[in-house]
Amino acid sequence: MANSAQARKRARQAVKQRLHNMSQRSAYRTAVKKVRKAIEAGDKAAAQALLNENMGVIDGLARKNIVHKNKAARHKSRLSAAIKAMA
Repeated sequence: MANSAQARKRARQAVKQRLHNMSQRSAYRTAVKKVRKAIEAGDKAAAQALLNENMGVIDGLARKNIVHKNKAARHKSRLSAAIKAMA
């Protein structure tokens, strides 16, 4: 347990920041799932629209280091490739 006032404050801040990051990561996962669901449904136009809409969410979290930039790039690449592969 933190002993100094500074360490106690940092511990409080860390908890608050962790909760914020968790909710942001959850929004990221939901955004990816929405696009995947549209791809599985076979609706290319809706999938493309959802990807364009959620591209900012993915990029923003990578910019803030909540998810690694390569992970964000991988998801964007694989989702766009899946959309392009739709007949």
